[in-house]
Amino acid sequence: MALNDILALSAVFPALRVASKKQALQELAAHAAEILKRDEREIFETLNQRERLGSTGVGSGIAIPHGKLAKMDRLFGMFARLEKPVDFEALDGEPVDLIFLLLAPEAAGADHLKALARVARLLRDPEVARKLRTSREASTIYSILTGEAATDAA
Repeated sequence: MALNDILALSAVFPALRVASKKQALQELAAHAAEILKRDEREIFETLNQRERLGSTGVGSGIAIPHGKLAKMDRLFGMFARLEKPVDFEALDGEPVDLIFLLLAPEAAGADHLKALARVARLLRDPEVARKLRTSREASTIYSILTGEAATDAA
């Protein structure tokens, strides 16, 4: 699965300013709702429910909050680099500054899991993470994540 299938340039935020995990999830939900024309509260509640099962902070400053929504027709990805790391209750206790949000249709099943695995593999690459942390432009971040030049179809 190529990330350019689920991530648009308009869904890349190079300097998100938040002070907590809750605020990060709220901001991400608000941006996702705007892009997807969905209810912000529904997205936030879906992400929050998943976080209650255990933090999506996977370690090394990376979090991959995710959830499934009714009436979605495709996988949706969003990336944010935080201006300042926040406590995400990550497995390694490290604060998080790189967040990839993944929303999927309720029936996505294997596609959802494949996308999660693809994102996790990519972000755990130390060189990719370093480039993401030092990049300030959405188009550069998009290129790092997708491996292609940024053109926004969405």
